[in-house]
Amino acid sequence: MTARIIHTIKELRDRLNAVPRAVVSVGLVPTMGALHAGHRRLIEQSARDNGCTVVSVYVNPIQFNAAGDYQSYPRALADDVRLCGEAGAAFVFAPSTEEMYPQPQRSFVEVETLTDGLCGAFRPGHFRGVATVVLKLFNIVEPDVAYFGEKDAQQLAVIRRMVADLNLQLRVVGVPIAREEDGLAMSSRNRHLSLDERRIAPSIYQALLRAQARIAEGISDPAQITVEAISQIELHGLRVEYFEIVDVHSMQSVDRIAGPVLVATAAWLGSTRLIDNIKCGPNS
Repeated sequence: MTARIIHTIKELRDRLNAVPRAVVSVGLVPTMGALHAGHRRLIEQSARDNGCTVVSVYVNPIQFNAAGDYQSYPRALADDVRLCGEAGAAFVFAPSTEEMYPQPQRSFVEVETLTDGLCGAFRPGHFRGVATVVLKLFNIVEPDVAYFGEKDAQQLAVIRRMVADLNLQLRVVGVPIAREEDGLAMSSRNRHLSLDERRIAPSIYQALLRAQARIAEGISDPAQITVEAISQIELHGLRVEYFEIVDVHSMQSVDRIAGPVLVATAAWLGSTRLIDNIKCGPNS
């Protein structure tokens, strides 16, 4: 199957208006491109669930805190379009920034509380940019279902809350993290890693697994688990930005582990920022 690449909102809407929406559901997979096997899993899930799948490929400038990070974000549109077609997408929406933001943006979406910790504490304005562009994509595509990876757990929580609070008529589906054979969470940023860094990177997942085991053993003090995990990660030469144990719904830190939690971390390996998480709980 070949996915049709579309660059304008008008053409995409015209194409989708030709889809018999009463009998064919539309799935949306929002991405920033540089697609990998994890994205393929999202697209394939949407293709199984829906008669028409749209994949957006757009590096959204308003969610970046540093211009250099935006400029260096990997871009590989031709490869992305090929993967989308192979995975079952009908359309690839790849707009320019002028198409998405034809005038200075003055309206934004803020999701409070959920964005206070984890990545939100270190990337001010990031989730405002994410929520804003995702709402724009929802309004452009009007999907029945939207698919997001669980690696970006805080983003997923933010989008779900936005959909609920703003009464949007669509379903949000989270797809489990795709991992390399050695456990490293798949990410577009992994391609920035040197060979030595790539060898070290799975230590993040190993620390998460160790934390999961400690929680299953009955350790209920988040601070104890956090100190152990940070030491384990930094032993391999990474710089931990955060390592937190939070409630799976509110994304707020817990004082005591008494039920299901999300253990989440962000760490720098050289100039590359990696994130990962794992869900766990006592006796799990």
